[in-house]
Amino acid sequence: MNININKVKIIVTVPKENTEEVRNAICNEGAGVIGNYSYCSMSTKCIGTFKSNDDANPYIGENNKLEFVEEDKLEVVCSAEKVKNVILKLREVHPYEEPAIDIIPLLDENKF
Repeated sequence: MNININKVKIIVTVPKENTEEVRNAICNEGAGVIGNYSYCSMSTKCIGTFKSNDDANPYIGENNKLEFVEEDKLEVVCSAEKVKNVILKLREVHPYEEPAIDIIPLLDENKF
C-alpha cells in the first residue's frame, strides 16, 4: 500500500478562557475543514499539569511550583499543505510560551 499523508490532526491544550480565540485563529488559517464544512473541531475538558523552571515566564502559576490548570483539548483536522501556517498562527495566539502541540498523520479512508 502506497501511503501519502494529505491530512493531519492537530491537537493542542488551551486554557479554557482562550479556546475560542485559538479555535478561530487556526480555523481562519484553514484548519477544521471536513468536506463542505469549516470550523470543524472538538474540545474536551481536561486538567493540564506543569512545573516551570526559573527561566520560564508562565502565563499561569509560579515558577518551580506544580500547577494544575483547567484546559480544553482542542482537536482539528488540517490539510498537510496548510499545517505550517496553522501552527505558526496557533503559536502566535496561544498564551503559553510552550504549547503542547500534537500533529498526527491521518490515513485516507479511501485507501482501504
